[in-house]
Amino acid sequence: MVQAAAVVPVPVSAEVYQDLQHFYARQMQSTDDLDVSAWAGSFTEDGVFATNAFPEPLTGRTAIAEHCDRAFAAQAEAGIVRRHVMTTLAADHAPDGDRERVHTRSYVMVLETRRGQKPTIYCSTLCEDVLTRVDGGWQVVRRQVSRDDL
Repeated sequence: MVQAAAVVPVPVSAEVYQDLQHFYARQMQSTDDLDVSAWAGSFTEDGVFATNAFPEPLTGRTAIAEHCDRAFAAQAEAGIVRRHVMTTLAADHAPDGDRERVHTRSYVMVLETRRGQKPTIYCSTLCEDVLTRVDGGWQVVRRQVSRDDL
């Protein structure tokens, strides 16, 4: 039996990596700021948000925005502030050599603070994305979030 050769990741350049860090900083802050349009707008029109916390993936920017609108409203109503802390970002070019697409992998810790209480860890996750360049910036084509506690 002949096995296919393993695909060796090709890391992005330092310049692209820095662009990705800026993208993620803005994206994570938009969800922390409960900014539905900015967060949903960071996905392509047909983007997918999948997580082991949901029974089915959210498909399309409209579905993502509708879900976030409800979730962010409930969070605000409960007086909860969340902060997404992203670490250990790895970014590689798409395996097919498409330089306009990258695959990223990172850990995201979500801290939660309720009014009058100390911050707690809401969840710890692995975030795996496929991103594409759109109008000189980045957008998420597909995100897979795996919560460590589920």
